[in-house]
Amino acid sequence: MSTYTSIARNFSEESENRMHSDVEAQQYGFSGALVPGVAVFGHMTYPLVKQLGETWLNDYWITIRLAKPAYHNDHLTIQHGQDGDRHTVRCRARDNLLIAEMVSSPNDADVDPIATATPGQESGGRTEIEWDDIHVGEAFPSWQWTPTQAENDAYALEVDDTLPLYAKGVVHPHAILSMANQSFSRRYVLPAWLHVGSEISFRKSLHLGDTVEIRTVPVEKWKRKGHEFVDLYLSYLVDGAVAVEIKHTSIYKIAAT
Repeated sequence: MSTYTSIARNFSEESENRMHSDVEAQQYGFSGALVPGVAVFGHMTYPLVKQLGETWLNDYWITIRLAKPAYHNDHLTIQHGQDGDRHTVRCRARDNLLIAEMVSSPNDADVDPIATATPGQESGGRTEIEWDDIHVGEAFPSWQWTPTQAENDAYALEVDDTLPLYAKGVVHPHAILSMANQSFSRRYVLPAWLHVGSEISFRKSLHLGDTVEIRTVPVEKWKRKGHEFVDLYLSYLVDGAVAVEIKHTSIYKIAAT
């Protein structure tokens, strides 16, 4: 087992999601502003990319569960273990508390047919998210993302990642998963919400200058313990081919404390 250490930092204080501000997060019972879950994921990718290189971004499946929050300036201990082709990465903080766990293995699943379903039409503007406004199976309008070197450098810097791969034009996985958050917030006004996990199928690495079409479909919603959850399915297409698939799970309405 290998161990990697890093520092969690909250670069999202000005985000619309007020869970990244001390005052709002404390109202929901947290100690302070939360570091985005996509950033925790970004930190946890380091040992996998260091070992597997671009192969990991071309042909691996990942599931990550974000069990506890990371706070600004938390010292992260990231442990990477391997059993055959199966990789397990655990992230600990604050007295060795397990805050996230990620499992990854070679991708042997077919592309979900929903990946190439027809995108939805523009709806006339964002509305604050409500249960009745989430229509399972109804696609959002697609949108395009063309990653730049400056953007990629910023995402790598936020998770203290200096692997040379990203200076050579490969898009950082922190940036890739962050676009799932952006797709969510392009559709809804989201005052306070939590990203709690994702499943990702990497099929082809993204590169700077690619024109990436991002498609998004809500595939499930449910209520539990006063929280309201949603699963978004996202596909990232380059030249019409599916490069990335993501199932992104969020608590979009947090139970009152």
